[in-house]
Amino acid sequence: MELDKAMQSRKSVKKFSKKKPDWRKIIEAIDSVRYSPMAGNLFSLKFILVSDKEKIQQLSKVSEQEFVADAQYVVVVCSNPLRTLNAYGERSENYLRQQTGAGIQNFLLKLEEFGLSTCWIGHFVDEKVKNILKIPKDINIEAFFPIGYESEIAKTKQKRKIELDRILYFEEYGKRRMGK
Repeated sequence: MELDKAMQSRKSVKKFSKKKPDWRKIIEAIDSVRYSPMAGNLFSLKFILVSDKEKIQQLSKVSEQEFVADAQYVVVVCSNPLRTLNAYGERSENYLRQQTGAGIQNFLLKLEEFGLSTCWIGHFVDEKVKNILKIPKDINIEAFFPIGYESEIAKTKQKRKIELDRILYFEEYGKRRMGK
């Protein structure tokens, strides 16, 4: 799949079919994250691939997202901020957010290329997720992603995207036209 097509067709899916994806494709999508930019090449992201239905059910409850329970897999994205914090001090928080976003975008686009569906889950009770998955206290949970095939019955509508002229400025904030 071409990159432009993957970016334009990627969407959040909350209705999954019963068909189980090949977990190797999910591993490949996680592998694509290794090619995203990381501050000082200090790779901070960690991934947990969850297939246990009971744990997926618990993740559904602690996120208050019932549809998560219908997914075949959940990928939990974590970060270990220690090395970045030691290298960059107060700027490390910005760098960690930036590299997490870049890594997750690679992951999402690779899932799209494989025809897999997901939805970015950022609302959950951190401590409960840490208990379910035995995540150490000093590790941050960034997000998690229920993964499966989109249900044919309820194909998700493509959302209308914002027009470019509403988000692009030239030379300074608010200037809508390019100089001569």
